[in-house]
Amino acid sequence: MQFATIEPIAARPDLGAITDDEAAALARATVNLFRAWKLTDIEARTLLGEMAQRTWARWKAGEIGRIDRDLRARMAILMGIHKSLRYLFTDPARGYAWIRKPNEAFDGHSALDIMMRGEMTDLIGLRAYLDAERSAW
Repeated sequence: MQFATIEPIAARPDLGAITDDEAAALARATVNLFRAWKLTDIEARTLLGEMAQRTWARWKAGEIGRIDRDLRARMAILMGIHKSLRYLFTDPARGYAWIRKPNEAFDGHSALDIMMRGEMTDLIGLRAYLDAERSAW
């Protein structure tokens, strides 16, 4: 039996990593988004990968410290979810409320229920679902 050769995909050095300044801006935007979504502190901390309570309190007070790569990725995905909702709903309030509403596509669970499982793959899956809805795939 012979296997096909898989060609490696070249790295994309032209796509830079999220800078510290960009990460701080993402953090501020995330705090604002979570206020719009009316998340509890526990919900917010879970979506941010089980962030420490003291760290979350500092973020809400505007004191953003060092942000690791995992957290940068989580916030970028959350902003993608927000962006998709803004495209799908012309009324921002409907998009903000949608995350708590039961959804047939999620067996009656809400998008927040899915995200609260805490895995980054759940965030990625929700983002992919919304992108597909937006694209009418």
